[in-house]
Amino acid sequence: NPKNIANRLATRAGETKLGETLQFIPALEDLERSQSHFVLFGIPEDIGVRANHGKPGTSGAWNACLDSLLNVQANHFIDPAKLLLLGELDCSEEMEKASNLEPSDPNYLVKAGELVGQIDEAVSDLVSRIIAAGKVPVAIGGGHNNAYGMIKGLSTASASPINALNIDAHTDLRQLEHRHSGNGFSYAREHRFLRKYAIFGLHQNYTPRYIFEEMDASGEIMYVLMEDLIKGEAAASFEDTLNFISSSKFGLEVDCDAMANFPSSAQSPSGFSLEEVRKMVYLAGKEKNCSYLHLCEAVATENFPTGKALSYLVTDFLKARKL
Repeated sequence: NPKNIANRLATRAGETKLGETLQFIPALEDLERSQSHFVLFGIPEDIGVRANHGKPGTSGAWNACLDSLLNVQANHFIDPAKLLLLGELDCSEEMEKASNLEPSDPNYLVKAGELVGQIDEAVSDLVSRIIAAGKVPVAIGGGHNNAYGMIKGLSTASASPINALNIDAHTDLRQLEHRHSGNGFSYAREHRFLRKYAIFGLHQNYTPRYIFEEMDASGEIMYVLMEDLIKGEAAASFEDTLNFISSSKFGLEVDCDAMANFPSSAQSPSGFSLEEVRKMVYLAGKEKNCSYLHLCEAVATENFPTGKALSYLVTDFLKARKL
């Protein structure tokens, strides 16, 4: 509500910030009555990253994004009435339990995966309710494990499998072991929530042979390699990728490790620029079947304006949809 974000606002006479004009609801049951089109929420966790042998820290991206987004100028380029600030999923209990796990425990990964499964259910339930209310979820993670909950939520509300576009250096199609940030799409396919899946900007160096073999054998998976884009030899463009998944409802996934030098759980010196990803988010957001935006794997640091970068991607998505 306005009161609990007031201390995040840097107000100035003669100017109006986005945080001063956002929409709120007193309870989740009031969602359908809201006139807003987009619903923003955070998933402050990094358990899925830890369960995937990754670098923790993604739990802080939500607050960093919020601090920046609330202070964007509410000018004629953005309609604040479009956006409802819902809040954040309470992951504190799972995060506390994860912090008490001993990495030396031979069952550490399995136990962490069980906590990820609990967050899966919370994410999918919330997303399903937002979609059922006729809104578009905008989620700030967290690890990419939350793609599973996002996909399941959209699929459940739609009563059918859905498609996904993932701008990512990795496929997150790893084996169906304990739940973690590297197998969200594997589980979504296994449980028939995900139909067509496209990965744009995939890195050869970090994709196992068995995943390439699985993708090449499937008619429902499309990928465009970063190496082919660099050499100008890509067989498909971003427009082709959009065409592959946009004929029915799809989710837009952006893993921040797809951007070069972006602080993330798997930060890379090679990747897209922020401007390139902003353009992709805008183009995908224009598609009428684009049903959610999920930004994940970002890490807030003192040496990079993570929150501001994420807020650019959020506002580009909001501006793309002509309502």
